[in-house]
Amino acid sequence: MASLSFRHIYKKYPGGVTAVSDFCLEVKDKEFIIFVGPSGCGKSTTLRMIAGLEEITEGELFIGDRLVNDIAPKDRDIAMVFQNYALYPHMTVFDNMAFGLKLRKVPKEEIKRKVEQAAKILDITHLLDRRPKQLSGGQKQRVALGRAIVRNPKVFLLDEPLSNLDAKLRAAMRTELTKLHKRLGTTFVYVTHDQVEAMTMATRIVVMKDGIIQQVDTPQNLYDLPCNLFVAQFIGTPQMNCIEATLVDKNGDVYINWGANMIKLPAEKANDPALKDYIGKEIVMGIRPECLHDDAASIESMPDSLITATVDVTELMGSEIFLYFTSEEQNFVARVSPRSKTRPGDTIKVAVDTSKVHIFDKDTEKFIIH
Repeated sequence: MASLSFRHIYKKYPGGVTAVSDFCLEVKDKEFIIFVGPSGCGKSTTLRMIAGLEEITEGELFIGDRLVNDIAPKDRDIAMVFQNYALYPHMTVFDNMAFGLKLRKVPKEEIKRKVEQAAKILDITHLLDRRPKQLSGGQKQRVALGRAIVRNPKVFLLDEPLSNLDAKLRAAMRTELTKLHKRLGTTFVYVTHDQVEAMTMATRIVVMKDGIIQQVDTPQNLYDLPCNLFVAQFIGTPQMNCIEATLVDKNGDVYINWGANMIKLPAEKANDPALKDYIGKEIVMGIRPECLHDDAASIESMPDSLITATVDVTELMGSEIFLYFTSEEQNFVARVSPRSKTRPGDTIKVAVDTSKVHIFDKDTEKFIIH
């Protein structure tokens, strides 16, 4: 088992393109850490540098206490699971899983024992004699995982391993991977652009943008305490509503104002010293969809935080409804009860739970208060 230490890692390509900038991170032993971000943010490049498939331009990478910058991929004691499975089509499942061990001249009996043990963990014992073309996508993914497990590596590297699966299978495999991580007790480093995968599986998430780490934290902290607008809008489905507004002081109370809307901040937020320099200035207000309410009880209990809205679209999701509405030319989405009677075209009052409001600096996009 192993920790990982990234010390000021850079990846620069000819022509002045920098894919990863000043990447500093400590990954604990047995952690399930996920790199997440939009396409081109540098997450897969970082994973490939751990694997030794990309050369590190600057900085130091340690696996355990060993500096691995100049160590060949095969000697790093890592195993990588790719997006496209990378199985040999002419080999059986057994031979695919055993291939790496055969190359290392592991005794036949030990190979058999390790392959059967991994197959049992992944529930693919009945597939050992089949070839890849006889397998479904989910089964191929299990075989690819099995090939990694038999090597008992210090670190598992997984590069978007679920992206080729359908939605139902992806959800099932998320659960399987989480259970597998607990069972193996190994360090997992996982790359995805799907923040739902990141939120449901990771012990910690690394959010990246343009090759730079934006925030490293637990899923819950990323959701509740985003450090900037990018993280706030990237984490969460539907994404956070972010509205340009102005902070107004009115008789000692602080309000958020846009158009005809004035919603009052609760005292604990209004009195935060960080807000003092922003009174009278433009800011960005962030509010999660579940913190906007159209029910009568909320509207009655939050008289100081009501906005008038015109409903554009409603989406029934089964256990909830997404309301898409406009208020003073700003677009919102709310997550409300499936019993809501609101319909497209309605003009309604919406209560904003101001205790859950986030305020960001309009210029730097960094958070001011949560």
